[in-house]
Amino acid sequence: MDDWTLVQDFLNNRSERAFMRLYRAKTPHLYRMALRLTQDEYQSEELVQEMWIVATRKLPTFQWKSELKTWLIGILINLYRSMRREAEKKIIAKAEQLSELETASQSWNESDSDLEKAIALLPPGYRQAIILHDIEGYKHREIAEILDISEGTSKSQLFYARKAIREYLNDGKKKQNGNA
Repeated sequence: MDDWTLVQDFLNNRSERAFMRLYRAKTPHLYRMALRLTQDEYQSEELVQEMWIVATRKLPTFQWKSELKTWLIGILINLYRSMRREAEKKIIAKAEQLSELETASQSWNESDSDLEKAIALLPPGYRQAIILHDIEGYKHREIAEILDISEGTSKSQLFYARKAIREYLNDGKKKQNGNA
């Protein structure tokens, strides 16, 4: 079934069966995206479930100006941003201002790849841009729509994300070769 048919079936019937068809068609991609953003399985599951709550409420107003997948990713990222803001408020309230780099680097296992480590260490805007463009294959126009930024900002964030990853990977190679 195509997206429009899945959505219309759900909106017309509001049945669990219709929702489950829509859910099964879109959730694997949404979960992978959430996992790349959060780097945590539990948070990813929570984020996707919250996204579906919001999406089903807003689905009757979806105007099909973009693909359904793009619209759902936009909701997911906005929820991720809200989740991050809340987490940052809690950290400040507790006066435990650990840097994001320290937190991310401590959470990695030896078996994880250097590239994944480098992506996890990026600031949120850079990480979102590189995941959406280089991993998920979105165009800058779509990224701009999803993140509610300009295309130029998307391009800039991608440029600096790639630069930061190259620097991280080059520093790792220097350390391995004993040049650091």
